[in-house]
Amino acid sequence: MHLRKLGAIALGLALGLVAAGPATAAPSNVAIERSGNTFHKAACAHGQPFGRARCFAHVVTDSAGRIRTFQPTGRPNFNFTGYTPADFRAAYNIPANAGSGAYTIAIVDAYGYPNAEADMNTYRSKYSLPACTTANGCFRKISQSGGSTAGLAVDVGWDQEQALDLDMVSAMCPNCHILLVQANDALVSNLAAATQTAAATAGVKAISNSYGLAESTSLNAYEPSYNHPGIAVTVSTGDSGYGVQFPANSAHVTAVGGTSLKKASNARGWTETAWSGAGSGCSAIIAKPTWQTDTLCSRRTVADVSAVADPNTGASVYGPTSSTASGWMIIGGTSLSAPLIAGVYGVNGGTANYGKDPYDHVANLYDVTSGSNGRNCGKTYFCTAVVGYDGPTGLGTPNSATAF
Repeated sequence: MHLRKLGAIALGLALGLVAAGPATAAPSNVAIERSGNTFHKAACAHGQPFGRARCFAHVVTDSAGRIRTFQPTGRPNFNFTGYTPADFRAAYNIPANAGSGAYTIAIVDAYGYPNAEADMNTYRSKYSLPACTTANGCFRKISQSGGSTAGLAVDVGWDQEQALDLDMVSAMCPNCHILLVQANDALVSNLAAATQTAAATAGVKAISNSYGLAESTSLNAYEPSYNHPGIAVTVSTGDSGYGVQFPANSAHVTAVGGTSLKKASNARGWTETAWSGAGSGCSAIIAKPTWQTDTLCSRRTVADVSAVADPNTGASVYGPTSSTASGWMIIGGTSLSAPLIAGVYGVNGGTANYGKDPYDHVANLYDVTSGSNGRNCGKTYFCTAVVGYDGPTGLGTPNSATAF
């Protein structure tokens, strides 16, 4: 089912609650969306002023928009509480003890998150991942200028995004070091500066960016901030279906779309279809990179690859449920898929060649051939998953770290 804004009409509904446990209060005007029988809301509100990016995390809620919190049961097929690190590694054929401390994955987000390290290690402890702390040298948190983050404003939605990013990188590359770079706010100029700082940090192999805004020629001045030869820069394609976002439109990044991921009785053990919210399309601005060969778009086509993003098949995450408390949530969106792919790049540990790597390793990707993000582009591959390349899922999802 395509995303549907339910708004206040949904307040009286009692359909399809996905996770057990208490629900935290939500504003009365919250915009509620739906994937399948799962209600969810954007962690970062739609309708930001131009020049400000929004994150693409979607938190699972009840029908009134209240976050559904839970205690993980370890049985994700029973009273679904979100996929675990073991689930993601099984789905994408990644070894359990993956990565190396020699490799650092950077995460770029906006605003301060004082409990970042503690919340991440609650997640890691729950799923028997090694501790990643400042004390043991695994974790660092810096500002967009490389200094202290003390004094940065706090935003709960962006902190939920940061929790998702930290947990997903942890899930895919538990032995990698993690660098969290916090921009002063969500202005594109500050996020671009934070990306530059991440790229300039020794040991960084991949940079995850789970945010964006509609592409525009006025944003071209910030595109060079995402051009870092040898470092994989992964970027979410969006959460509103067909339509190209910046910085996912950059020819220097790996644009990451989204799927719905379900367990199955086939040889792989999983099936995937395109998620209805995954961003895709043909850029009106950016020239086509030489490694893209699709025929209906003369410029840059989005996405390159994909991973799970549907909140209906989302991730178990530990992070802020309000300004005063943390808890277990289910979160989806292409904000889930971008850090997962960054984590896979971290496992590989090689030198990235912009977004070209997956095009050189198509045999090591699972092709996603059904599903759509559905509107405003007819039935072309721009918005409908087909055999081979398509917009919502790109070339497909990883089948081992050798996909990149």
